[in-house]
Amino acid sequence: MPKAVKGVLVECDESIRAIILKIDAANHDFIIEDLDDHTLVVKETKLLELKRRLEEELRDTQDEPKDSGSEKE
Repeated sequence: MPKAVKGVLVECDESIRAIILKIDAANHDFIIEDLDDHTLVVKETKLLELKRRLEEELRDTQDEPKDSGSEKE
């Protein structure tokens, strides 16, 4: 018998979608359905955890030092 899972529609740009797909790739715990380039259906029970992990990913991306390759002495 089919089992229903409550989901939340998430609309985002393609770069955020790619990060969400990366987060979900390990265990497939978050995404119910990948609808198109800007829309996902995410498990309602996992939404807060997904937001937290997305914020961590974005923070890590922004905190990486930018090395321009030209250091002054």
